[in-house]
Amino acid sequence: MADEKNMMDEELDDVLILVDEEDQEHPFQMIDMVEVDGNQYAVLVPLEEGAEEDEAIILKIVLDENGEEVLYDIEDDEEWEKVVDIWNDSQEG
Repeated sequence: MADEKNMMDEELDDVLILVDEEDQEHPFQMIDMVEVDGNQYAVLVPLEEGAEEDEAIILKIVLDENGEEVLYDIEDDEEWEKVVDIWNDSQEG
C-alpha cells in the first residue's frame, strides 16, 4: 500500500476504506486507537476475504492542510516499535 492512505468519507461503524497506490479499495475495521508522545495511531484489521484473523496494521493519524485526517505508514523503526509495544501492553491488561 502507498505511504499515504486517505480516509474516505464512508466511515460507518468504524469501517474505513483505504485506497492503495493502484487505486484499489480495501475495507478495514478500526479496532483501537493509541496515543503515543502526543500522536494518534489507528489500529486496523482487514475485512477482505482471505485476510489473517490476527493481522492488524497500525497507521499514524495526521491532519492534512485542510484539517482532514489522513493515515500514514509509520516509517521510523523506533516509533513503530514504541507504538506496537504500547498497544500490545494495553491488550494484555
